[in-house]
Amino acid sequence: MSGPLAGKVALVTGAASGIGRATALAFANRGAKVVVSDIAVDTGEETVARIQASGGEATFVRADLSVAQDAAGLVQTAVETYGRLDCAHNNAGISGTGFAPHQYPEELWDRVMAINLKGVWLCLKYEVLQMLSQGGGAIVNTSSVAGLVGLARSSGYAASKHGVVGLTKSAALAYAKSGIRVNAVCPGYVRTPMMEAIIAERPEYVDAMVAGQPIGRLGTPDEVAELVVFLCTDAASFITGAALPVDGAYSAG
Repeated sequence: MSGPLAGKVALVTGAASGIGRATALAFANRGAKVVVSDIAVDTGEETVARIQASGGEATFVRADLSVAQDAAGLVQTAVETYGRLDCAHNNAGISGTGFAPHQYPEELWDRVMAINLKGVWLCLKYEVLQMLSQGGGAIVNTSSVAGLVGLARSSGYAASKHGVVGLTKSAALAYAKSGIRVNAVCPGYVRTPMMEAIIAERPEYVDAMVAGQPIGRLGTPDEVAELVVFLCTDAASFITGAALPVDGAYSAG
């Protein structure tokens, strides 16, 4: 497929649904070969099938990104399959919401940190090692509006997403002269399967979510995906170390 990323290889984690799936499809639509990763096999392979049905090239790799061996193997598979790695979207994460700090279960805290923060760091670590050997690349991490502001009843989630922003900025400084750009996207309330699960448990939250975003609606995965892919193109060549909100002005107030 032709496009601004033709000949490039992109890796997307958490790509079985939601923002990750939308980003994988967007990368393919811009011409990239895509490595699709998730812990969910059936829906991950469905993402690959959608890309292939549109004439793109993609492969699926199951990985638990809180495990170093899986993160390293994911990058290794990308290189073995397509020869290089140009773009990465470290998107896999879980919610872990609904608890004030003094109520937060330790087991949940550890799991949220392991996936949302350690998992992003592990992926970035092995992606950078490959990109250093190539002479450059672009990485986008998924943080959240909760990485920019506090949320009273999502303390563990907010802490993990603030960590992603700090990691992003630190990595951008560390590799700026090596041709590796590192940015973060910070979505607000976006209608993803994760969000749908929260809505199903607490339907009264929908109005509050919409009211919190001055634009007056929930976002869509495609709206986040468009920014992720842009950040990986040459059009964004002077952007690194940014944590960009995609939140309908939630964080502007």
